[in-house]
Order: sequence, then C-alpha cells, then structure tokens
Amino acid sequence: MKTSIATVSVSGSLREKLQAIAAAGFDGVEIFEQDFIADESSPRDVGRLIRDHGLDITLFQPFRDFEGLPGAQRTKAFDRAERKFDLMQELGTDLVLFCSSVHPDALGGIDRAAEDFAELGERAAARGIRVGYEALAWGRHVNDHRDAWEIVRRADHPNIGLILDSFHTLGRGIDPETIRRIPGDRIFFVQLADAPRIDMDLLYWSRHFRNMPGEGDLDVRSFTRAVAATGYTGPISLEIFNDQFRGGNPASVARDGYRSLIYLMDDVRRAEPELTVDLPDMPARVAVEGTAFVEFASRGAEAQALEHLLETLGFAQTGKHVSKDLTLWQQGDIRIVINRERQDFAGTAFNVHGTNICDIGLSVTSACDTVQRATALGSEPFQQPLGPGQLDIPAIRGLGGSLLHFLDGSDRLSAVWASEFAATGTAPGAHGLESVDHIAQTMTYDEMLSWSLFYTSLFDMDRAPMVDVIDPDGLVRSQALKAAGNGFRITLNGAETHRTLAGSFLAESFGAPVQHVAFATDDIFATAQALAKSGFASLPMTENYYADLVSRFDIPEDQLALMKQHNILYDCDDAGAFFQIYSQPFAGGMFFEILERRGPYDGYGAPNAPFRIAAQKRQMRAKGMPRR
Repeated sequence: MKTSIATVSVSGSLREKLQAIAAAGFDGVEIFEQDFIADESSPRDVGRLIRDHGLDITLFQPFRDFEGLPGAQRTKAFDRAERKFDLMQELGTDLVLFCSSVHPDALGGIDRAAEDFAELGERAAARGIRVGYEALAWGRHVNDHRDAWEIVRRADHPNIGLILDSFHTLGRGIDPETIRRIPGDRIFFVQLADAPRIDMDLLYWSRHFRNMPGEGDLDVRSFTRAVAATGYTGPISLEIFNDQFRGGNPASVARDGYRSLIYLMDDVRRAEPELTVDLPDMPARVAVEGTAFVEFASRGAEAQALEHLLETLGFAQTGKHVSKDLTLWQQGDIRIVINRERQDFAGTAFNVHGTNICDIGLSVTSACDTVQRATALGSEPFQQPLGPGQLDIPAIRGLGGSLLHFLDGSDRLSAVWASEFAATGTAPGAHGLESVDHIAQTMTYDEMLSWSLFYTSLFDMDRAPMVDVIDPDGLVRSQALKAAGNGFRITLNGAETHRTLAGSFLAESFGAPVQHVAFATDDIFATAQALAKSGFASLPMTENYYADLVSRFDIPEDQLALMKQHNILYDCDDAGAFFQIYSQPFAGGMFFEILERRGPYDGYGAPNAPFRIAAQKRQMRAKGMPRR
C-alpha cells in the first residue's frame, strides 16, 4: 500500500502543499479541484510539477451531483464528466472521485444510479479512466457505503469501483465490519480521517473538525483493519478538513499526517500479519517505566534561586559532573539536573528561554528501539559532541526544541549516574517526595493534536478526554496522557491567549515547553510539615476556597485545619481522593506541585485549577512577574 494525502488537508498554495507533502515522505497526493483551479499553471505543467516532487497523483476529486438526475440535467452531468476526463488526462491521473449526490432534483433508486454509472463506465474506459463512487454521510439518497457498494456491484463495470472514507462510515455509526464483505479489487481508493466525537450536523462536523488518525475518537483502526481484510492493495490516503490545519504550517501538518498514517498502518500490520504494507521497519510502541531525570538550563542568580527552592523541598546536591558544569539533585527516585553550561545545548536553551526545563530523561524498556521507532515516525534524532566522561545517551528532539533522552536497564546506560557524576556524599532530606507523578507541558492550542499524536504514536500511552481549564482571563484546553502502569504521565495544556497563565508563560519564555513538574508523596500531611520546617513557601489559598470545600465535602475539622495551615488543595471522586500543594511561581511562571493520590484517583485536580491559577496570578503581580 502507498501513502497519500489530499491537498485540502494542508494549508498554503498548491506549490507549498506539494513541497510539504513530498518532504514529509508521502508517495502520492490527491488533487482537490479547488487547489488546482487556483494555480496559474496548465494541467500538463501541474502534473509535471507533481511528478518532479516524486509524487503520484493518486486521485482527482471531487465530482459532485452526478447520479439520478432527470432529463437535460443528466445529459449535462455526463458532459461535465467528459470535461473532467479531459483534464485528468492532461494532469496524468486515471482515478476520479464521484461523491453521492446532494442535488435537490436527484432521484433515488439503486438501479437508476447503477445504470448511470454503467454508462459512465463505458465512457471512462474509452479514455483509460477509472471512477470511484463514495457515499457521503449526508448524501440525499445514498449515505451508506453498503448502498454505494450495491450501486457499484449492479453497475458491473471494471472501470467503476468503490471509494471508502472512514469519516463517512464511522461518523454515521455504521459498523466497519460490513466492509469485510466487499471484494478488495472492487475498492478503488481508501480515505482516512479521525474526528472528536461531537453531536452536530454531519456536514459541518466533517468540514471543520476532522483530524489525523489517532487524534480523535473514531475507531479508524477497526475501519482500516476491515479494509485490509478485503485484500485491498491500493493507496491509503488522508482527507482532512480542519480549520486549524488550514491555518497551520504546511510542513508540520504534512509531517503529522505522515506520522499518523505510519503509526496506524504499523498497528494494523501487527494485528493483521498477512497484510502487505510497505512501511519503515520499526519496533512496536515503547513502554515508559518512569521519569529518569528532569534537566534545567539555568545560570547565575536564577540557578541559585532554583537550588534554594530545591533545598526547601528536601532535595540535596548528591553529585557533580566530572567534566561539565552540571549538578545532580536527588530525593526518593527523583533526579533533577541543573545545567550551567554556556556552550552546549543547555546554554542555547537558556539564552532563548531563560531558566527552563530543556531536557527530560525517560526510563524505557529499550532506548535503541525508542529512537528507531521515533526516527521512522519522522522525529529528529539529537546528538552533540561528548565531553570527557560523558556517555552517548540516545535522544530525540521534543516539544519546543527541547530534548528527550532515553535510559534503559542495559549495563551501559544504567551506569550513567555513577560514571558521569562524582558523589558529594550529601543525603537528601526526609520530606517524602518519592517520584515524578507528572510533567505539564504548555503549547499553543494549535499544537496540542500534534504533540498528543507524537507521544501516543511513539509510546504505549493512552489519552484521557480533553478538558477545559478555566483561567480568570481565558480558557486553556488540557489533555492528559498516561503510560501503561502509570510510570509516566504528562499533561498537554493548549493556550489560546497570552492573557491566561499558560499563555503568558509561553509568550514570556519564548516557547519554553514545561511549566510545572508534580512530585508524588505517600503522606501529604507529613510532607507538608517537613516542608514548613525547611522553609518551603507554598502557594497561599483563600479562606473562601476552604469554606467552599466544607460545603462540598465531609472533611474532618482537624484535617481541614492542617489543610488551611499548609495550603493543601483537595478533590475526590468515586475512585479516591487527591491532595495538592503548589510552590510559589519562579523563573517567569514555572512552579512545582506536590501531590498525594489516595485510591485509584486518576485525575489531576481540575476543579482546583481556577483557584490555583488566580492565586498564582496574585503572586506574580506582587513579584512583578513574569515579565523579565
């Protein structure tokens, strides 16, 4: 199977679209008629341009309102088809998409439509052209691929076949298993699109909210498996109508499209071993076992302030790098690296963002497999010159130009801390912080789908439903991703305006990717008392917040008193309870969180977010933050 994408899926002029599509790695392209008409070149020159990019024209589309028309309108429809056949021959493609009619004068009837396509098949065959018929989910008489297939079957012409689109099938709730009954050689083309599950008009939903496979809620995987079971061997193509993508960067959207197709087809190939797919050789999605380290790029007074904050949290400097200006801070299973280097990647990151988390290390089952899969999916590997005593740790580029390093249990990589850092002999405090619970990354709203796809296609992770986080000055969309076994959690927070806390941080830090890190403890109250003794300054919460808690939850008075004393936030659901403490903002809007999960509580305290954000904004105004 070859990979393809419709030009309508990508923003820009036709030439910009083609350049991005070719660079992303696609084999072919569907030419959307509007994109062709807007270009000034002749059909022959456009066809040559496409082939010069190394692309095939897999499909010309769409031809609308053909079947079932009466009298003179029917004659006119055939005349239009002949003109499009002329155009296709000049372009150099042999397949055109005819979508089911929405014309108000179109007459119903399977046999009537089949007769029209049988005659069309004769005309197409004379020109060396094939016609694919697609059931639009909102078609006037045909809106189900089963009816479209019956029309194709009765037309009984080798130049008339079926085109399947996952949105039109899954959007109407049609069982994709019914596709398995269709002969694969009668399917001429397959288009894929995902979408969030929204209750709205089908046409509007389709035209504005489609997204890449793996970015929405439709079961595109089952649809594709059903197609594969028919023996279909033609192109697998993306047809995505999305307002964000239309205004996005063509190269980024095309890369995401390619990633989504490769990810999907790799999963399908693993489920259907007999499927013949020309895909890059890559391992399966990788299991993440935990966060190995979090690395800050910092310098001068900001680095000193960060170290002091870590000390109040109970961290101790346990190591110094043998050849570079790096220090290692530890508590429990948490490792934090502060990098003051001026010449390497961290030095550049500090110059751009100020103090920021420039690198995250993940413990994975296989570091080599992780980079191999990431590269096959289009990620950029990272390397820089090694200094004395440094190990070559596999890495790729992550969000905002940051890095992701990968450690595993191999003898070479598991020795990194002992070989690269000289121990200081200092022991961490007994504050109860045990592990990194989650990392919160901030991005523009337009980037959320892209980075959600990045993580879920590379790692064995599941997505939680997207939620709205209410900021006093706007809305932030948030989506949590969780690795199997809860070893790694990450929240993606999409900011639509710089007035929100997330948006302000993103703007002021020039795109620094991580705004906060959450540490887990087994006893929030013991931890809070230890933090208070070491001088930790928690984020002050209002009396109104605790009065509201009392009205909503049955909290013992002695526990409530401790919560007020230590500024502990609270939430619970049917599964369990959740406690949070926040640090005051530092370094332009970053912060730490300390939390305890009791029972299988799986959320992130979203009901507390508006009150936490309001408190943070008060603190930042008082300190003249975040503007540097």
